[in-house]
Amino acid sequence: MSKEGLPEVSSIDATGLTVGVVTSMWNEEICAQLHRRAIETGAQLGAKVLDYRVVGALELPVVVQKLAETCDAVVALGCVIRGGTPHFDYVCDSVTQGLTRIALDSGKPVGNGVLTTETEQQAIDRAGFEGSVEDKGAEAMTAALHTALLLRSL
Repeated sequence: MSKEGLPEVSSIDATGLTVGVVTSMWNEEICAQLHRRAIETGAQLGAKVLDYRVVGALELPVVVQKLAETCDAVVALGCVIRGGTPHFDYVCDSVTQGLTRIALDSGKPVGNGVLTTETEQQAIDRAGFEGSVEDKGAEAMTAALHTALLLRSL
């Protein structure tokens, strides 16, 4: 698992920051858990959290782009599980490139919590359920808010 080497980030006080959370509804149970964990983490860190849903991962970048105009940070959440066609590769590449471009063009951090897995079980293991080994919704929120605070200090 990619959790190996994950840094401990402490003492984040995101009071006064606004963060948008955009979550895909595809693979609903997994995405709902990512969403819950991101929202909870943002609130615990003191940020004002705006909450939006889109149908699939391909719709994430356009909404993230719009939120980057007014938010201090944005978190994109979703789950793409490999199927039997190359569609997985196209979706994952498009979403990653789109989110990266938005962060660079806007100068706003975009926490990428879009799971790209081979199996549903791998996604469950990364979604922050009880017994999961990772919590990507919380991690994406923490990374986005930490980066927003760093950018404010530069």
